[in-house]
Amino acid sequence: MNIKQKLGQKIKELRKLKGLSQEKLANLAEIDRTYLPTIEKGERNVSIEVIEKLAKALDIKIKDLFDE
Repeated sequence: MNIKQKLGQKIKELRKLKGLSQEKLANLAEIDRTYLPTIEKGERNVSIEVIEKLAKALDIKIKDLFDE
């Protein structure tokens, strides 16, 4: 599993733990709703700005997205 897939899996896991749909998380993070599924599948190189938006939307620290 590469880093993009690990990050995507972690985002998906945290999103589900918080009871959020992909659309709701995308709205909270102010990213396009069609972008989030590709992030969760590990298909995107995600910018640090998007990582920051997702962390804020999930109410976590950026480092938490990379904890195993």
